[in-house]
Amino acid sequence: MQLLAIVAGSIIIAAAFNLFLIPHEVLSSGLSGVSMIFGMLTPVDTGLANFLLNFPLLVLGYKKLGRKFIFNTIISVVVISLGLYVIPVYEFANNSILASIFGGAIVGLGIGVILRQSASSGGLDIVAMLVARKKDFPIGTLLSAMNGVIIVISGFLFDWDTALNTLISIFVTGKVIDAVYTHHVKLTLMIITTKGDEMREQLVENVYRGLTVLDGMGGYSNQQRNILMTVITRYELAEVKSLIMKVDPQAFVNITKTVEVMGLFHKQSA
Repeated sequence: MQLLAIVAGSIIIAAAFNLFLIPHEVLSSGLSGVSMIFGMLTPVDTGLANFLLNFPLLVLGYKKLGRKFIFNTIISVVVISLGLYVIPVYEFANNSILASIFGGAIVGLGIGVILRQSASSGGLDIVAMLVARKKDFPIGTLLSAMNGVIIVISGFLFDWDTALNTLISIFVTGKVIDAVYTHHVKLTLMIITTKGDEMREQLVENVYRGLTVLDGMGGYSNQQRNILMTVITRYELAEVKSLIMKVDPQAFVNITKTVEVMGLFHKQSA
């Protein structure tokens, strides 16, 4: 199911590029936008340029974000690159402003779907996720800020009407990403398990958050239990649930939305 969602999100992104943005020379965010510039101004195919530009950041993501993340991201980058090559460039909307709005929204939807699956579409998404982990900042807003240079390049290479359309596209993309991928929403997890030591070890090693362990007793069984409490972001939930099921499928887990966090949210070593 996760792989299917990543592939679907990647196809959505490629379709938005070739049906809405590229026909009007409207650039997307990040390295995808740079790839589109290569495709418009040189004989280099946009899909090939997208893959080559992403390679160094894939290596960075492997070192900082883990093997699973980078494997899923490679799948996304490959599918997007193939989609850009296979899907024909067709002017789906005649109005450039409408194309910018809807193209940006569709790209944001695709990226949001991918991010929810513990992956990214490559490019500056990887950089944004690294920064967001350290600073706890909404990724869509962060990407919009990082892409100002794409807007300036668009203005100088094409014209400033195109640059303004690119601005619209990037802004809409960022807003849709934040709506779909609510990583900055906090969740409190209370995990009750008989395998407290193993659960604590797995969570400490794999989750970028602090953890508190309490002793408890089952009210019905009268057996000793460990209670683990942690606060995570929405995007980490799928990974944490997978870890919990791996260690103790019988664990009782209560997940609640957190209004506010005070004190240390990240690990001391962060």
